Amino acid sequence: MTSPSDTPVLDTLAAMTMDSVERCGLPMDTFLLTRIAALVAVDAPPMSYLAHIGAAADGSDLTAEQLQDVLVAIAPIVGTARVMSAAAHIAEALGLAIAVAESDMTPGS
Repeated sequence: MTSPSDTPVLDTLAAMTMDSVERCGLPMDTFLLTRIAALVAVDAPPMSYLAHIGAAADGSDLTAEQLQDVLVAIAPIVGTARVMSAAAHIAEALGLAIAVAESDMTPGS
């Protein structure tokens, strides 16, 4: 049994994600693009995109153009409503990421 935590849900999600990364043979860019496509398919909230966009910025050469290409590629499958919803959620996630980064750079924060 593991020791209790103040964030058991986040800890579980992090462990599941790490297990997935370790077991998957895809290059990191492809892995992240695949996961983003899955987030679009399930109409995930902005926080889900934030977790993946942060990983993309930290550990891969993923570009905005590649992200757009994924949205274009999956639009005929998931539909325009899901793609537009995802675009809004991604934009919100990027705004959150920028706000966090700016607050980290602000003295006294």
